[in-house]
Amino acid sequence: MRRRKRQLSEANLPLLEHLKALRKVLIISAYAILLGTVIGWFFSDRAFAYLADPIIQLQEITFITTTPLEPMLVKVKVSMLIGVVLALPLVFWQIWSFVLPALKQNERKYLYLIFPSSVLLFLSGVGLCFFVVLPIGLKFLLFVGGDAVTSYTPLLTKTSYIGFLMTMFLTFGLVFQLPIVLLVLIRIGVLTPQMLAAKRRWAILTIVILAVVVSPTPDLLTQLLMAGPMYLLYEMSIWLGYLVARSREKELALK
Repeated sequence: MRRRKRQLSEANLPLLEHLKALRKVLIISAYAILLGTVIGWFFSDRAFAYLADPIIQLQEITFITTTPLEPMLVKVKVSMLIGVVLALPLVFWQIWSFVLPALKQNERKYLYLIFPSSVLLFLSGVGLCFFVVLPIGLKFLLFVGGDAVTSYTPLLTKTSYIGFLMTMFLTFGLVFQLPIVLLVLIRIGVLTPQMLAAKRRWAILTIVILAVVVSPTPDLLTQLLMAGPMYLLYEMSIWLGYLVARSREKELALK
């Protein structure tokens, strides 16, 4: 009986270790975001003025306040957004260190390539969202159907706008992680670039469906603006995948 309990305890040890590692990742990431939020508090007003520029450029939009707490909530949300951006490198380091523990000792060097690439791709997705998708999408969403009303002035609360921004930024940032995920799968031998190239038609269909599902807005325009870059990233993953696969084959041949 004691021997059986000991065997069960040893079998559960890896799971407990993974849970402890995950807990460590969450705690470190939370503290990093909290520290970044405190720093962001002092820059939140200027940050909101910058983030509100796509709305201000439309001129026909008016920001309104519906509750006494709204100015404070806006300041907190903008501070949190700044905190996430400041903590992003540490958060991604923690995530990838947890996701890729099975890498062999000679493969740990790829973590130093994956980590900065992941941060750069996330920021690229956020940049595309803010500078390209948002100005086009906001104009379409706020004024579609406006011609049917003689007097039409869109009113927007600051909290709803910041919440919308945070959802858009997170969605585009995570979508831009697609090449990293595909290249990791190629590196460990789950996928090959030939498989990705042969499944282009299915990839296009999957990307379109994914854009419809994960898009924060229901309009076709935003979904297309998301699906287009996703497919370009897919193609980029194929060509980079050939380099990764070739490197993997050379290493296997040396063993």
